[in-house]
Amino acid sequence: MKAIVATDQAAGTAGMKLVERPEPQAAINDVVVKVYASAITGDELSWPSTWTDRHFNGRTPSIPGHELAGVVTALGYGTTGLSIGQRVFGLTDWYRDGTLAEYVAVEARNLAPLPGDVDYTVGAALVMPGLTAWQGLFDHGRLRAGQRVLVHGASGVVGSMAVQLARAAGAYVIGTGRKDGLEASIDFGAQEYVDLDNDVLEDVGAVDLVFDVLGGDIVTRSAGIIRPGGTLVTITGPTDARPAGGLTIDFVVEADRAQLSEIVQRFREGRLRPHIGAIASLDDALAALNPKKKTKGKTIIRVCP
Repeated sequence: MKAIVATDQAAGTAGMKLVERPEPQAAINDVVVKVYASAITGDELSWPSTWTDRHFNGRTPSIPGHELAGVVTALGYGTTGLSIGQRVFGLTDWYRDGTLAEYVAVEARNLAPLPGDVDYTVGAALVMPGLTAWQGLFDHGRLRAGQRVLVHGASGVVGSMAVQLARAAGAYVIGTGRKDGLEASIDFGAQEYVDLDNDVLEDVGAVDLVFDVLGGDIVTRSAGIIRPGGTLVTITGPTDARPAGGLTIDFVVEADRAQLSEIVQRFREGRLRPHIGAIASLDDALAALNPKKKTKGKTIIRVCP
């Protein structure tokens, strides 16, 4: 099968190659999926899990990408809940070869059925951003209707999902980002916008929850505008920033079939949309993942036409 492999951590996406690799086999509780659409998270080539297994043994070259939509072609021993020929989408294990390939082996529990009226490119685009925003807001942030929520990077791939989900949950949503993100953030549902280059973050007043994708000094400053007892949720790693009397939670997104099903249903109902910036074939993926000009939105690789 055709697959994109990463061989040099220091080179990042520029060091990836399109090669021929053996098709994967389904282990116990696995399925093999013919990949129709895939995506890669921007910084995953810096993760240790991209280069080692759980026992810290090297697995270079590795196939990156963990978001997919496709069709089940084989079942491993003991696999239940899915069937051959079924359309699926989901999130693969960090420590195994990923989805920038024509086929991938993945634990069945990490996948959810993809309705027939949802395009594969949309399915792949919903996975990582949708799960990250959902888990950050609801599982970790305990978001409730009527709360004031600050979403950093509101026009981005993950932030735009968080804006939509928070607004639908009845929150008052304040987005942040660069000046050129204003229009998109408002379009996705933010009711206010803070230009981090020109506005003063602290002028937004007290908020109940901050959803952060930026890290750095922004996290520290964000803790100071959270009401006592409020919550700071970040996906950028551990931080010493703490809201007064509240919680700071950094988390890594996990696959969840029930959440994926809810997310795709909201898309079907017109209540949620992914931020897709570009779509490219597997043969053109290397150029698409290393664009001369930065693409706004998520780049989706259409592996199978």
